[in-house]
Amino acid sequence: MDVKTLCLGILSRGEATGYEIKKLFETDYSHFYEASFGSIYPALAKLTDEGLVSFSQQAQDKRPDKKVYRITAAGRLAFLDELTTMPGRDRIRSEFLATLLFGELLAPAHVDRVIAARIAEYREALAAMEACDLDRITPGHAFVHGFGVAVYRAAAAYLEENRHLLVGETLLNGNGNGHPAAVASQPATAPAPMLARSENRS
Repeated sequence: MDVKTLCLGILSRGEATGYEIKKLFETDYSHFYEASFGSIYPALAKLTDEGLVSFSQQAQDKRPDKKVYRITAAGRLAFLDELTTMPGRDRIRSEFLATLLFGELLAPAHVDRVIAARIAEYREALAAMEACDLDRITPGHAFVHGFGVAVYRAAAAYLEENRHLLVGETLLNGNGNGHPAAVASQPATAPAPMLARSENRS
């Protein structure tokens, strides 16, 4: 499903601005899809040109008018037609896992910091998702939300239970300073993406 189709799906649940759509990709949908303003606004413009979406201008105090988008009858039919196609295979990209693939070349202390940072990110995401009011979302949204919670929870548990395979028991127990031959000069920050996501985008 590309950004255009997902925008149609969002608008099928109610009108929204481009900014409000972007916020959904940053919160509710962040565990499985990424979309920037650079892809959302062109998608909305193309949907408008195709007659699948319309918009109205709303005045704002001391700010430019904002566009509020709504799906048309044709857009609703097009979206339902897209939903009947079999979803494609997820294409995964994780800088975090790509780094740990060569973890034996790094200082264990650095690897431990990278893993700890990722666990903290998963726990933060879990806390935000578990605070969601499930009574206010649709069954489909609740299902996908629950899938995200399960994935984050399982990923955090796996890292906590298996970090010793790359770090070693000695370091985890508070002793040792890492392998002297390892690359100890690497930065201690974790790679940017929180979780491998589908890259089926327009």
